[in-house]
Amino acid sequence: MKRANWFVRITMAFLCCTAVTIAQEEADPFLWLEEVEGERALEWVKAKNAATVAELQKHPDYQSLNSKILTVLNSRERIAFPSLVGEYAYNFWQDEKHPRGLWRRTLLADYFNPDPQWETVLDLDDLSAKEGEKWAFKGASYLYPAYDLCMVRLSRGGSDATEMREFDLVKKEFVKEGFFVPKAKSGVSWMDRNTLLVSTDFGAGTLTTSGYPRVIKIWHRGTPLSGARPLFEGQETDMSVGAGVDHQPERDYVYVTRRMSFYTGHTFVMEGGRLIKLDIPEDAGFNGIFKNQLLIELKSDWTTGGRTYRQGSLISIDYDRFLMGERNFSVVFEPGERSSLAGFTTTKNALLLLKLTNVVSELFRYTLQDGQWVGEKVAAPDYGTIGLAATDDFSDHFFFTFTNYLTPTSLYYVPANGKKIDKVKSLPHYFNSKDLLVEQYEAASKDGTKIPYFVVRSKKSKMNGAHPTLLYGYGGFEVAMQPGYSAIRGVAWLEKGGVYAVANIRGGGEFGPKWYQAALKENRQRAFDDFYAVAEDLIQRKITSPRHLGIEGGSNGGLLVGTAYTQRPELFNAVLCSVPLLDMKRYNKLLAGASWMGEYGNPDLPEEWAYISKYSPYQNLAAGKKYPRVLFTTTTRDDRVHPGHARKMAAKMEALGYPFYYFENTEGGHGAGVTNEQRAKMIALEHIYLLKMLK
Repeated sequence: MKRANWFVRITMAFLCCTAVTIAQEEADPFLWLEEVEGERALEWVKAKNAATVAELQKHPDYQSLNSKILTVLNSRERIAFPSLVGEYAYNFWQDEKHPRGLWRRTLLADYFNPDPQWETVLDLDDLSAKEGEKWAFKGASYLYPAYDLCMVRLSRGGSDATEMREFDLVKKEFVKEGFFVPKAKSGVSWMDRNTLLVSTDFGAGTLTTSGYPRVIKIWHRGTPLSGARPLFEGQETDMSVGAGVDHQPERDYVYVTRRMSFYTGHTFVMEGGRLIKLDIPEDAGFNGIFKNQLLIELKSDWTTGGRTYRQGSLISIDYDRFLMGERNFSVVFEPGERSSLAGFTTTKNALLLLKLTNVVSELFRYTLQDGQWVGEKVAAPDYGTIGLAATDDFSDHFFFTFTNYLTPTSLYYVPANGKKIDKVKSLPHYFNSKDLLVEQYEAASKDGTKIPYFVVRSKKSKMNGAHPTLLYGYGGFEVAMQPGYSAIRGVAWLEKGGVYAVANIRGGGEFGPKWYQAALKENRQRAFDDFYAVAEDLIQRKITSPRHLGIEGGSNGGLLVGTAYTQRPELFNAVLCSVPLLDMKRYNKLLAGASWMGEYGNPDLPEEWAYISKYSPYQNLAAGKKYPRVLFTTTTRDDRVHPGHARKMAAKMEALGYPFYYFENTEGGHGAGVTNEQRAKMIALEHIYLLKMLK
């Protein structure tokens, strides 16, 4: 009797699962394209790639454009950006002789020379040939303060998941029987020479539904990874957990972070051998401890200790006093109506802070004097984007970059005393920018909000609506679209008479938390409306017209342009949709998708699918519409945004009789490729498509 009941239960479960599968397939006939390396799916990809390449490579400009792009990517005049580690400046370099790249270093003093003497640390081409793997270098975690050991991160084909191996920086070889973490989306941090904090895939039940670690362990040298001692365990429904050790001259700080969602989390610090949860808001950013000051970035107003601290502020307090209950914070930075905190880092004694005002950068240097932060503006160039390039734990000197749309990126050095700023290296002018100008306009969105955007065009261009124009947008995850020099955009588009526009729409980080929160979840349509407003403003100003207007976006930006394609196809004649999210009904079930539900909502909840369904491109694609011919680009090795999004959208378009272009690189992860040759091919195809559609 028990056996019979068991059989019935199993049979019924099988039938139910079968019914669900059949229902899903009836609702979505292209589910098979979600099988990343399925034979049928890869044959489909191969056929679509071949058709796209054959047509676009026939264009008379393809070969010369591909060659120009590859020349830029392989140029010896590129800046070898440094990473300061001990006495060395490290750099990763790719060119025609080293397509997979050289991890190399030079003494810092030699780095300032026009032609530094680089010492190869690891040759990725040689390693790939010896091991029969297509390795991509993903960085290293160094042992403080000796910096003689590190954990090297290696990726197969450029995916986010990496294999980690211990590496001897003196002998320049992997450590035999050293620390080794198998392929996973892992994190490691050195506690000491013989101990690591590790978050990784420890086996069944140790990953979140997003595919990230939910378990942290302490791993001692000479013991198997499986025997590492558990330190912390999150929930399966969390986004991820992570741990770090912040080594400072005064003391070491060990902390654990639990991310419940993309925008919420808990931070724990280790004191007396136990973890203590920090009493800060769940949506606040824990930005480490510096000079024993706990640094907190606020994503919403916070009232504590009898005072309210404004959303977007960076505040600090003595770490030990905070643990004892004090809540009298100092305000390091407070945003304005059109200003925000764009980022910060530290040197030995200073806090370097980037401020963004109306999408233009300023750099400040703060020091702690008698318990108060005192700041001064660093005399960096104006009217562009400043980036914090490299700092040193043992000194107050640092490097920063400056760029804008027409100014090639330059690397600047600031000595420890901060009295003199030197331009160390600079990109050449890869394209003729003398006849170009940059303008900043504002467009009124549907709800009246003013949306800034930049336009790069020829000084001689007439406002006749005939100019091929490419509008770029992103609008998500608090990412700001800032001005920057792109040699490739210059040679591939601007030199060919194209106009380039960038929209600073809501969802981005241009104006702080309030700006990006305005387009979260049920308010996502605002980001799309902002984008349409900019497009309409470009048309109204007669910079371009729908016949000559194309749009581009990747990842979340791919969702943006995919939505624009289905909602407002009459506005555009070209859509370059890269590594996109498109099937918003299933995005949370594919790869890292579940981690983004704080951004978009949960499509499995009817009340949230109600608003997601209104814009999800895959579900809103319909017959009988006049859609422009789109180009989808993605990569097989993208383990962040599933290539099934682009595959399924293209397949559905084919079934409905709509023409399209499709190209899927076999390598590259969430980027355009692993080698410069791969990158050049994809970029050339994209720009030939734009020229073909918009000129």
